[in-house]
Amino acid sequence: MDPVLRIVALEPERLPQLFLYLDDHLQDNGRAGTALFQPQSRALSRFPTEKAAAFAGGLDTPYGQPGWRRVWIALDGAGSIAGHVDLRARPEPASLHRTLLGMGVHRDARRLGLGQALVDHALVWAGATPPLEWVDLDVLSTNLAARRLYERCGFVVTGDVPDLYRIDGESHGSVTMSRRVTTPRVPTR
Repeated sequence: MDPVLRIVALEPERLPQLFLYLDDHLQDNGRAGTALFQPQSRALSRFPTEKAAAFAGGLDTPYGQPGWRRVWIALDGAGSIAGHVDLRARPEPASLHRTLLGMGVHRDARRLGLGQALVDHALVWAGATPPLEWVDLDVLSTNLAARRLYERCGFVVTGDVPDLYRIDGESHGSVTMSRRVTTPRVPTR
């Protein structure tokens, strides 16, 4: 993979490329020295069709409406996807000031600082997009590399649920992390 990388907003015509990348990315879930990063069985780690529909639908949804999603991808010099980050609406109607983050980096682009660059890119967008004030994420408690990355990006642990998942006969907890991206906005009456 060419190390020259640039981060761009995902354009709808690149969705098929993104879905192929995500399906390949999930093949690493808990395999070959990579931590389990999705709460699903290693044998079933594929990008599901219903998730593809949610991604596509979220991109078509105007920001601020239920189900919105924004995605950025890192492209190498050959135009291949080396990583992604997405922000999406929280499902709770009273949480319009918060967003959920998801991200991943291709196996050939890991340990190059791309994960932090992707998260930072999303944080800048969130900080410049009212009424967003917080970015939240969930990470498997055993995924220490991801947890360290998020801590370097300023996230703090806001919750810890031990034994939330039983995956391939193993117990896995979930850690919730959050980061404020703007100063609090006091609602006017």
